[in-house]
Amino acid sequence: MLSAVIVETRKPRDFIDVTTRVQSVVETASVADGICVVYSPHTTAAITINENADPDVVADLLKAYTDLLGDEARFRHAEGNSGAHALTSLVGPSVSIPIHSGRLVLGRWQAVYFCEFDGPRERTMHVQVIGERGGSREVPS
Repeated sequence: MLSAVIVETRKPRDFIDVTTRVQSVVETASVADGICVVYSPHTTAAITINENADPDVVADLLKAYTDLLGDEARFRHAEGNSGAHALTSLVGPSVSIPIHSGRLVLGRWQAVYFCEFDGPRERTMHVQVIGERGGSREVPS
């Protein structure tokens, strides 16, 4: 099952926690065990998994990206968003997450993030759920 999910971004660079929306697609697909692929079809946005317990982690990542890329004026691309293109290539357009007992298999502190690098704007994220349909069971510890 492939679903398109709209993500509204509000800042030029931001991480939006989309874990709940992705889990909802998994539940709608009724897949008990399989894999979920979350994909951004944009050249200036990405998908990643990282910590969701402390908001300073996202702030620190965004600062590290700024430190890494420096000033946009040093790039040749005339649109002024070369840094966004570079970040999308570094972070990547997709993640794959196992599904077990109808749930995304994420670590205790992990979340799925849509990474905006050239916003704000309306974006589309694709969620592909592949696997065996069936009822929910308990996830082993």
